Amino acid sequence: MTKHAHQHNKHTDACCSSSQCCSGHTENSTHSHTKSGHSHTKIDKSDPECEDEHHHGHSHEHAHESCDINAPVSNVEPEKVAQQRFSWKVQGMDCPSCAQKIETAALKVTGVKQAKVLFATEKLVVDADSDLRADVIAAINSAGFELFDLSSPQSKKSTKQSLLKESSFVIVLALLMAISWGVEFIDPQAGRTAFIATTLIGLFPIVKKALQLIRNGTPFAIETLMSVAAIGALFINATEEAAMVILLFMIGEMLESYAAGRARRGVSALMALVPEEATLIKEGKKQTIPVAQLRPGDIIEIAPGSRLPTDAELISAFASFDESALTGESVPVERLQGEKVAAGCLSVDRSVQMKVVSEQGQNAIDRILQLIEEAEERRAPIERFIDRFSRYYTPAIMLFSALVIIVPPLLFSQPWETWIYRGLTLLLIGCPCALVISTPAAITSALAAATKRGALIKGGAALEQLGTVNTIALDKTGTLTEGKPQVTDVVAEAGFNEKEVLTFASSVEIGSHHPLAKAIINKAQDEGVLVVEAEDRKALAGKGIEGYLNSQHILVSAPSQLSEATSLSSQWQQEVARLEDEGKTVVIVLKESQLVGIIAMQDTLRNDAVESMKLLKEMNINAVMLTGDNPRAAAAIAKKLGIDFRAGLLPEDKVTSVMEISKKHNTMMVGDGINDAPAMKAATIGVAMGSGTDVALETADAALTHNRLTGLPEIIKLSRATRKIIRENITIALGLKAIFLVTSLLGITGLWVAVLADSGATALVTANAVRLLRVKINASNK
Repeated sequence: MTKHAHQHNKHTDACCSSSQCCSGHTENSTHSHTKSGHSHTKIDKSDPECEDEHHHGHSHEHAHESCDINAPVSNVEPEKVAQQRFSWKVQGMDCPSCAQKIETAALKVTGVKQAKVLFATEKLVVDADSDLRADVIAAINSAGFELFDLSSPQSKKSTKQSLLKESSFVIVLALLMAISWGVEFIDPQAGRTAFIATTLIGLFPIVKKALQLIRNGTPFAIETLMSVAAIGALFINATEEAAMVILLFMIGEMLESYAAGRARRGVSALMALVPEEATLIKEGKKQTIPVAQLRPGDIIEIAPGSRLPTDAELISAFASFDESALTGESVPVERLQGEKVAAGCLSVDRSVQMKVVSEQGQNAIDRILQLIEEAEERRAPIERFIDRFSRYYTPAIMLFSALVIIVPPLLFSQPWETWIYRGLTLLLIGCPCALVISTPAAITSALAAATKRGALIKGGAALEQLGTVNTIALDKTGTLTEGKPQVTDVVAEAGFNEKEVLTFASSVEIGSHHPLAKAIINKAQDEGVLVVEAEDRKALAGKGIEGYLNSQHILVSAPSQLSEATSLSSQWQQEVARLEDEGKTVVIVLKESQLVGIIAMQDTLRNDAVESMKLLKEMNINAVMLTGDNPRAAAAIAKKLGIDFRAGLLPEDKVTSVMEISKKHNTMMVGDGINDAPAMKAATIGVAMGSGTDVALETADAALTHNRLTGLPEIIKLSRATRKIIRENITIALGLKAIFLVTSLLGITGLWVAVLADSGATALVTANAVRLLRVKINASNK
């Protein structure tokens, strides 16, 4: 039996430490940093086969069914294959519509196969077969945005400017407006000239940006609409309104920038958790070095009140760490020597020495940021629809505006000036900014809020699906229970004693990380039994494990999986039934097909399991426990929780059960990592319990890093709140446009009101989305 057997522990075995165990391949990458960008060359390599793991029948849910290379593990849409990937930090991006402009500009570069802007982390990712960094940088610069190499000092610094510097141009424009009104009050003719000058000064950066975007493939940007509307207003002598339109537009842009920064605040806070320097201990001497120079095996010192710069293993005897930034747990956690602590955690009470265990760019914070970036690629269906809708909406409004300008004067002899003015007003209403930002702003805020509370959700699609869940299927061991069972009874057959039962059982269980195997090993050690490793150990998936000790065949099996030749007598069947009625899990130990004895074990429920199931019931969500354990033990657990159960399931049975439930309900499957991958993928959405391991993050659509079951109702509440806010945002965006479309056609509202409506709607939907950062999603809230 290998150490892969009974894989259950959250600290996953090497064979399953990445997605390779499930996908059949892993992606090895070579990185290079250059002055012009960050390159990432993709190389696919085959993965060694996963080893099967054994089972006692009572806990089939931990079988290594995920080792099936055909099992789907990721919801990521297939990307166009390219030989190289380049990444930059983007500066000057205020909203998701800016992200679209950058993507369009990058895609116009010949040779670029794919371009993606990750708004939450302000990052541009480009795939190409050759080195096109210089061309991409030139294209993005010409579109009015700046790119920085990810390894450069500029990319590490916040791009946020001071409020005074950011609003300086708006202040100047407002002063010019005031002066123009003063001049007009004294001399109307000179006042009109002053307003024209003010308009032209304000228009200069807008027209410049519009021309840049037109050259780079974005002809229908808000800058273009503003330029046409303001210049048109000057031609029909509406000088005051032309200047006011520019001022209101600038104010709206400033508000958008502020709101976008708020929406990204959760991600920025995560990035700020990792210090830039670390204290390295080498040959007994301390030296301060950049974090980028740390390598696995280095010894570092963390001062009290300082944060870990990378994932590290505690060398000191013990220490307390504040892990709230990653898990949402406010109480410091006591760690012992040899335990791993994630990057970003804070040393509470003492100076400690630690050994670096993660490669550069692969610590816990990096993995979370990578997950957030990948999440943006998994956009919610409603977000994809709005994106497509907005591509046609703006050109359609521009065509409609042109018809409003031309048709009434030509066909009905209406005054040109009146209808040009109304047409220009409609043009401004055609800006899709508020509509485009309505969904991604809400999703970004919700993902940041979830991350802050120790829940990692893989994108808008998963976030949207969480709110539709009405049935939850839960794994038992390690999910509803602590996953740390203890041996409660050892009953020996006549002619044997308890120590002999433990000797035979532990000989085939040694080396396993499965909680039941560990329980047997621990009991044997407590009883002073000398554990000798059996030979030729072999896992019997869903049944048990066998091996040879002193050339004698040893079998540890579930009672229900015994063959007729090794069936139990009625007396022993009654003993097994008695123990199982008490909610215990029983295994049978056989030597050369002869009964040696039985071992009973019992796991304990998680502290918050009962409360969580109660909260789910109050939310009208049904829960069902899926387990390979015996029906009596499962019934005892289910009774305490007040939920339904399905017991005695083989690995394939669990998948079948989830698929059956999913036919009638939107189902969430909750498991403890990679072993539940097939069932998770069969459900509407999969959620992994765990401490943020690679496996948990890659397998499921969401992961609860804090291991609290109350996180389930919390993320469902957050999803429902997000869906509600998205609906509100779309109503605000389209509702205001519909109202002002009518009022503008009737001549009730003018240019400046149209701009106010557009900028106001954008600010409103963003501010509404930012509320999710503060929404109370504690499980205790009904």
